[in-house]
Parts: sequence; structure tokens; C-alpha cells
Amino acid sequence: MRWIASLPLSQLIRKIGWIIPLLQTIHILATGVMLSSVIMIDLRIWGYSRSETAIERTHRFLPWLWGGLLLLTVTGVALILGNPRSLVDPAFQAKMLVMGLAIVATIVVAVVLRPGDRVIGGAAGARRTAGVMATVTLVLWVGVTFAGRGRWISNILMH
Repeated sequence: MRWIASLPLSQLIRKIGWIIPLLQTIHILATGVMLSSVIMIDLRIWGYSRSETAIERTHRFLPWLWGGLLLLTVTGVALILGNPRSLVDPAFQAKMLVMGLAIVATIVVAVVLRPGDRVIGGAAGARRTAGVMATVTLVLWVGVTFAGRGRWISNILMH
């Protein structure tokens, strides 16, 4: 971790006092974009909000979800450069594990709802799979959000 802390960009991030709060704000807003996108897709998959088909809804909101993930990744890397000690934080490690699972689950939903593809089990099987994966995906992305607040949560539980 010392080598990360010694990088010129890492030193610059720590030197400029307003960068970390700005990165954290963007990181939190990107989380909101991602969660909102997941919820909008999931609401349609679960049968609520029938103004679009599930495929249309997924096609509409997946770019926002992936854009939010890209923004989360960029700001997250910059935040780590500013505070490399967070790499050994168990809450951060849990967040990365849950995030990997959430990305896989999101990809499964996107594949299941891809237009023109035949899904094993036919339409009913695809709906069932999509409904389960929608729930799993939402739980995992909310888990990523909570894991990102891990130190705060653990402080509450310890006192």
C-alpha cells in the first residue's frame, strides 16, 4: 500500500482538501443512479409499471446502470488512491465481493431479457428466472451500498 500512497496522483488527491468530499459526493450520486435503474427494471419485471415491456425497460435503464457503475469505479479508484488503507478494511473487501456478485446478477438479468433470444424454459421460464434474478440483483446492490457504509454500521453495533 505504501507504493500506492507514494504515487503522484495519490499525493495530489490527499493534498487538495476538496477532492475527497467531491469524489465521495459523486460516488454517492452514482450509487443513486444505479439503484434507481435497478429498481425501475425490477418494478417492470415484477409486473408493476406496465407502460413498457420488460425488454424495453431493461434496454432503457441498463445504460444508466452501467454508466453509474463506471462512475462508481472511477471515483472508487480515486478514493482508494487518496486513502490506500481502505484496501485492507474488511468492510471494503465485503463491498467488493458483493459488488462482483451484483454485477454477475445484473448481467444475468440483461441476458435473460435480451430481445430475440430463446431462453431455456420458454417465456414462463424466462419470466420466473428474471423475477428471481431481479430480486437477487436488488438485494445485492443494496448490500453493496450498505457494505460501503460498513465502518459506520460496525460503529453503531459496537456501541
